[in-house]
Amino acid sequence: MSDDAKPVFGIARRERIMDELRLHGAVRVADLAREFEVSELTIRRDIGELADRGLVTRVHGGATLRSRLDTTVTPRAVSAPRYRVGMVVPSLSYYWPQVVIGARAAATEVGVQLVLRGASYEAADQRRQITSLVESGSIHGLIVAPENLGPDGHALLTWLEQLPLPVVLVERRTPSSLALTSLEWVTTDHVFGGYLAASHLATLGHRSVGILASAQSPTSWQLRRGWSQAVAELGLTQTLDLNASLDDMEGPERADFVGALLDQLRETGTSAMLIHSDPQALLVQQNALDRGWALPEDLSIIAYDDEVAENGSPSITALRPPKQHVGRRAVEVMLARLTEGAGRPVERVQVVPTLHPRESTAAV
Repeated sequence: MSDDAKPVFGIARRERIMDELRLHGAVRVADLAREFEVSELTIRRDIGELADRGLVTRVHGGATLRSRLDTTVTPRAVSAPRYRVGMVVPSLSYYWPQVVIGARAAATEVGVQLVLRGASYEAADQRRQITSLVESGSIHGLIVAPENLGPDGHALLTWLEQLPLPVVLVERRTPSSLALTSLEWVTTDHVFGGYLAASHLATLGHRSVGILASAQSPTSWQLRRGWSQAVAELGLTQTLDLNASLDDMEGPERADFVGALLDQLRETGTSAMLIHSDPQALLVQQNALDRGWALPEDLSIIAYDDEVAENGSPSITALRPPKQHVGRRAVEVMLARLTEGAGRPVERVQVVPTLHPRESTAAV
């Protein structure tokens, strides 16, 4: 099979090279050739074309993002952005950086200037950040990840619906009970993610399973809905269903909680768990190992988010939301709204997470 007939084709391959460069700043020809299943010559040609267009700088064995010191190609004139879009996310450290990377990449390609602000998970703080952007008078639209649970979250969503500019929610949706009709969104199908987790464990022969989810996370109820549906449909027995925020607990309190959890797993004969998110999965795994458990023989673990799950020992099977793609699609939905106006039908997009099997799950 020729390189051009491989699964990753020319333009798509070069787009993925640019994505890798935006993420890491540099790429190696050998690594890309292995990942894309093409020859190194093909990758060098791709890099050469990107360099000729002034997008990258060729270096020995690979490429970097365009350097200001690179004078081999005259940079193209940068035109003024078509639109300025504000983006407010509740964290700039965990989960959200990948969403932002995808949004920035898409915005650059379509001539949109992204104005990023980091907030907290508090509805009042999010509203302050959004208000500041709106009152600046220079924003054409908003991409936001607002609090959407409880009275404060519902009030924030209702306020967003009433703003005089388009709003696209990212990794958030509105409850049907609010009957909000103009807010658009792009989100991972976390409900299906929960179903996939239970299905994977059932395929391995597990029958007594449990779930530990992050307390107050907007993702938790969606995961639990899909998980519970799969548990019922696949004939599994759910031995425990817990919410916790282990990161917020003091050391002794956290140790007591995880110890009680492991005792309950032993007593109920639970052989597998879905744990959201990665840090909680790692904490449970480490405490089990400290107690002398053999993993995954004594307990199979699936994490949700796949930010650091691969660093577990053993590496943790995880469901990975397509974070960069979610950010990219949010910009695309916003651009379509700004370009086509109010006559365009409201769009609400769901993207499926990917299961990455690793050493932490095994057949019973």
